Amino acid sequence: KFPLFFSLRCLPNTGKSLTLAIRIQFRFSRRRKIHIKTQFDRPATNNQPLGFVILTTILLLSSISRARIRHMAAAAPAVFFISHGSPTLSIDKSLPARHFLESWKENVFPQRPNAILVISGHWETDEPTVNVVDRCDTIHDFYGFPKPMYQLKYPAPGAPYLATRVKQLLKESGFETVHEDKERGLDHGAWVPLMLMYPEADIPVCQLSIQSHKDGTYHYNIGRALAPLKAEGILIMGSGSATHNLRALGSNGDKLAPSIVEFDRWLEEALLSGRYDDVNRYEGKAPYAKVAHPWPDHFYPLHVAMGAAGDDAKAELIHRSWQFGTLSYASYRFTTRPEIQ
Repeated sequence: KFPLFFSLRCLPNTGKSLTLAIRIQFRFSRRRKIHIKTQFDRPATNNQPLGFVILTTILLLSSISRARIRHMAAAAPAVFFISHGSPTLSIDKSLPARHFLESWKENVFPQRPNAILVISGHWETDEPTVNVVDRCDTIHDFYGFPKPMYQLKYPAPGAPYLATRVKQLLKESGFETVHEDKERGLDHGAWVPLMLMYPEADIPVCQLSIQSHKDGTYHYNIGRALAPLKAEGILIMGSGSATHNLRALGSNGDKLAPSIVEFDRWLEEALLSGRYDDVNRYEGKAPYAKVAHPWPDHFYPLHVAMGAAGDDAKAELIHRSWQFGTLSYASYRFTTRPEIQ
């Protein structure tokens, strides 16, 4: 809460002066809405130009609220979907996506989150599951890659309190069964991007699994349940791939596959125009959906991010690059515009 005070001295046509004291108080709710409350203190007189007072007040409120909305928009919590691409992102310094993630704190999200919740396409379970650990082990869940990749570690602290909060929010939203995994660390869908974004590994991290046998709307509703975390300083990050067809990798060298590109462009247009329901039902809406995603595991983290951001969130493409001709690194930021009440 913070109040603003104004005192105006008006000279109406009556020739009598009128002092108008206006108290305007802004209050930011947990849902990031701006509440404006006004209070007027005026001398008791029969000759007060009420119309003039009302007009002056409206102009003041309009000017001040616009300024506060601009400030609020800059500070509004954001939700992200990151395409983490190939595990070689961890060592290949030539990849543009690596440079993008290394500049994260400078160019994308300068705020330091209290903790990070990652929804990774590499953790599939029958029911929603959170990892509850004090220290995150580094899971090298990839095979046949250069030996140095298996020596990489990301020893971030765990976030048991965040896991408990996630369980609470999901159950309150009707997800009756939410499991805990007290041994699982971070898979490469989590630690590879985080190693580049926050190399100090000093921010607590919690992971939430996906359910590939469910659909996009189901995962969107999971995200909606998690929305209150934004106001608690939690960075919510879906980590998957905008396109993910491993069988087609490099089939034409680095030449982009037209069908995959068409899907990627459709996704961008749908997100930026706010057609989230189309994305939830992408199988029947998007061109070449099964070509871009033969299995939905790497796409559902996007649906969780969309749901956490909210129906009215604005999507922004913050990076796009390609690898192997079919693997898109398209990544998105979702921000919620503040409302006035």
